[in-house]
Amino acid sequence: MTLSATLYTKPGCHLCEDAAAALGRLRAGHPHELRLADITSNATLMRDYGERIPVLAIAGLEYDAPLPAAVLERALRQAAAELR
Repeated sequence: MTLSATLYTKPGCHLCEDAAAALGRLRAGHPHELRLADITSNATLMRDYGERIPVLAIAGLEYDAPLPAAVLERALRQAAAELR
């Protein structure tokens, strides 16, 4: 089963771009499908995530900014372990 993750973002967010790029680099060692969710398209998402982005949602958990590569890798590793 492929791991699925959502990264909540908004246009012009350099931290969001950095997190998405890091997740892309981690994909080789930690296969996953990544969905980017633009919070500006939905008032509820803006309310829930506006001050916290980027936010990675994976395996029922959410990881708030800042999201350095080490945090992202740990989140992917933990989520993969739960799939086993």
